[in-house]
Amino acid sequence: MIKHATSLCAAAFIAGLSTPLFAQDADTVVATVGDTDITLGEMIITRAQLPQQYAQLPDDLLFKGVLDQLIQQQLLADGIETVPARVTYALKNERRTLLAGENITIITKDAVTEAEIQAAYDARYTDATPTTEYNASHLLVDTQEEAEAAKARIEEGAEFADIARELSTGPTGPNGGNLGWFGTGQMVPAFEEAVMALEPGGLSGPVETQFGWHVITLNATRDSEAPTLDDVRAELTGQLQEEAIQVMLAELEAATIVTRPEEGAFDPSLISDLTLIAP
Repeated sequence: MIKHATSLCAAAFIAGLSTPLFAQDADTVVATVGDTDITLGEMIITRAQLPQQYAQLPDDLLFKGVLDQLIQQQLLADGIETVPARVTYALKNERRTLLAGENITIITKDAVTEAEIQAAYDARYTDATPTTEYNASHLLVDTQEEAEAAKARIEEGAEFADIARELSTGPTGPNGGNLGWFGTGQMVPAFEEAVMALEPGGLSGPVETQFGWHVITLNATRDSEAPTLDDVRAELTGQLQEEAIQVMLAELEAATIVTRPEEGAFDPSLISDLTLIAP
């Protein structure tokens, strides 16, 4: 009977360890440093701001480490008798930034519907004129003479890829100079113009760019296909959210008295003068 009672007591004790001794929320005081309380909420925020690699640590180590950090910071902070001006200004900026971020979250949370994303996609892509994409290969050498000699060997029957592997100083040399598919605006102007002037299978004359001298062959062209909605969903969502933020900012400013300095009232270089906020 005594043995059974002892087992029940042990079981009750173990069960008690799995539940909090008292209700705990973000305002629960975990530690005190002098007259300053350190709350569970402050620990949660500190934990959330740690670098990702700390996520692998067990909770008990993180709890102790975060608490030690906050206690040490408070001890050091209490050692400052006069708060420097730069700290006061930094705290004001930090508060402003955090509150603005919270409002952006509120604005963007429900700002974009599926119908709006679809409408933005249709407006951008449904009637868009297909653009041409190019698949080209090139070889890159240091001088015009080297480029002309390489072109001559290709025109005499040598394979372009073989000559590119042998001579090209560019990063695509080892794979025969193939650049894959690209659209307009992705290459430097002189290179792009030379590609666009070629027919598939054609060979350019020496083309100079800031990288050196090129000989180019156009392998093929194709019309670009519009991306799927899922391909650009994140981009469109971000665009619509940014538009919602700008609309809200315009409304807030219209409803608020905002004064700005007159032209020339301040020397712009003053914002780099840290001596103005020195202790």
